Amino acid sequence: MNAAYIVGTFDVAELAFLLFFGFFIALIFYLNKESRREGYPLEDEVTGAVEPDTRLFDGAKKSFPLPNGRGTYVPEDVARDDVNVPAVQAFRAGGAPWVPTGDPMVDGMGPAAFANRSKYPDLTFDGRPRIVPIAQSHELVVAPNDPQLIGWDVVAADGVNVGKVSDIWVDQAEHLIRYLEIETTSGKKVMAPMMVAVVHGNSLLAKILPTTSDEREYVEIDAITAAQFDNVPALETAGIITRYEEDRIQAYFGGGYMYATPERSEAWI
Repeated sequence: MNAAYIVGTFDVAELAFLLFFGFFIALIFYLNKESRREGYPLEDEVTGAVEPDTRLFDGAKKSFPLPNGRGTYVPEDVARDDVNVPAVQAFRAGGAPWVPTGDPMVDGMGPAAFANRSKYPDLTFDGRPRIVPIAQSHELVVAPNDPQLIGWDVVAADGVNVGKVSDIWVDQAEHLIRYLEIETTSGKKVMAPMMVAVVHGNSLLAKILPTTSDEREYVEIDAITAAQFDNVPALETAGIITRYEEDRIQAYFGGGYMYATPERSEAWI
């Protein structure tokens, strides 16, 4: 029995317990620091007070190596988003909803909110721009039996013709249509996500049944009204769409399903 003691009455079981206890305390500190890497310091929603910086409990900065030689991204080194949004809280309490005071689709409120993504194009695995006009893609074409879309009229949510499809932007990684480039009646070119577009008409059916198929060929975009096409975020560089621009455009059209008309923001029941 005496062989179980290490020093005096200090035995192996007591040593194992102390080692486990020390490991458990260290694990708690480690997990707490890891959970506080990003999004800190904490800020109170109502008062705006910031929790003090405590290195004992805050983890080190997290860094992400970027592909294609774009360096390293450190989230904590990026300036915080501006919290002075064009809206007021419905009532003074943490978690109270924000009521827009301007144009919520332009200001990025609610379903029109967007992320400040990087201002460079999304890339394929081999470093090429992922989303490009179909003429600049690598052998991607619209099947001859499918609607070609270029030159088709575009009708908005209020039934007004806003222009024509001037180009198709395709995803070279997924091999599908991502955006329709629309030239409006005012001469402005805007991008519209393909997922909000509904294609009406079938040119193949018209060839097979010319006497019975006289359906008009057009693209319907019911997310926004005709007048709101003028405020669609524009591309900074022709022929290139950045990740930031993608988020802005998709958020604008997505927000239209709630804010395009006054009736859409009202309760259903």
